[in-house]
Amino acid sequence: MSHASSGLPTGRGLLYLIIAGTTWGTAGAVASLVYRTSDLGPAALSFWRCATGLAVLLAVRIARPRARTTVSEPLARRALRVGGSGVALAVFQTAYFAAVRSTGLAVATVVTLGAGPVLSALGARLVLAERLGRSGAVAVVGALAGLGVLTLGGAGAAVRPLGVFLGLLSAAGCCVMTLITRAGDGESTGTSIGVFAVTSLCLLPFAVAEGLVPHTGQPALLLGLLAYLATVPTALAYGLYFAAAAVVRPTTVSVVMLLEPVSAAVLAVLLFGEHLTVTTLVGTLLMLGAVAGLAVTEARVAA
Repeated sequence: MSHASSGLPTGRGLLYLIIAGTTWGTAGAVASLVYRTSDLGPAALSFWRCATGLAVLLAVRIARPRARTTVSEPLARRALRVGGSGVALAVFQTAYFAAVRSTGLAVATVVTLGAGPVLSALGARLVLAERLGRSGAVAVVGALAGLGVLTLGGAGAAVRPLGVFLGLLSAAGCCVMTLITRAGDGESTGTSIGVFAVTSLCLLPFAVAEGLVPHTGQPALLLGLLAYLATVPTALAYGLYFAAAAVVRPTTVSVVMLLEPVSAAVLAVLLFGEHLTVTTLVGTLLMLGAVAGLAVTEARVAA
């Protein structure tokens, strides 16, 4: 799908992705603070994030109605795309928050976003027939080696296999969401509203079972954290993401989204005193090196 079909230039789409990736990097830090100040679980946290984000987007749509545009996409296909994206987003967010709780912010984010470009490259090859190339294949092998080192070499408490698995599951959800969005029309606000509605419905029964209403000794702080989570890394970031992902190649989307683990890792060290072991650093460097290889491949394709 070219950028002409959605009206968004590819260059602006890349800028949107940079903003979204940077703000997404703060979501894990907020989740860590929520876990420290309340008994809210991953499913309930994801539900409140999406439900309140949905309320923000609906308020924006009511306050700033747009002129109706003609959408060429069949209604049934659009409904399937939004529904599939909503389910994928539920998996992506909830598994990520669970990974943060299991193995820490830095490792969870590195695994999720490090595996994302590889899964997106493979998915784009299988679903969209986008060629991976020799350098792309080398990048896939490097990323898998990095994940292996990160998982098998983490003898200490810094890396937990369950957390790594949840991070990979989150990356898979993100990959599916990106591939589905690539087939869309680029209408960001409408897409975000529909996706958040589906995600909220999917998460509601799990959130209720987990405990929908949190217990906390700092209600003002908790409300502030949830308000930030709903507005900046959710309503704003996902609105930009859905617009950009419709005009930018899936692998490129995942590469740019690596801004998220950078900001998340910095926050993990500065705010929570997390330490990356030598093994974790080696695994991280292998994965980031693999992603750099994918970035080179993308640059050649764009040229």
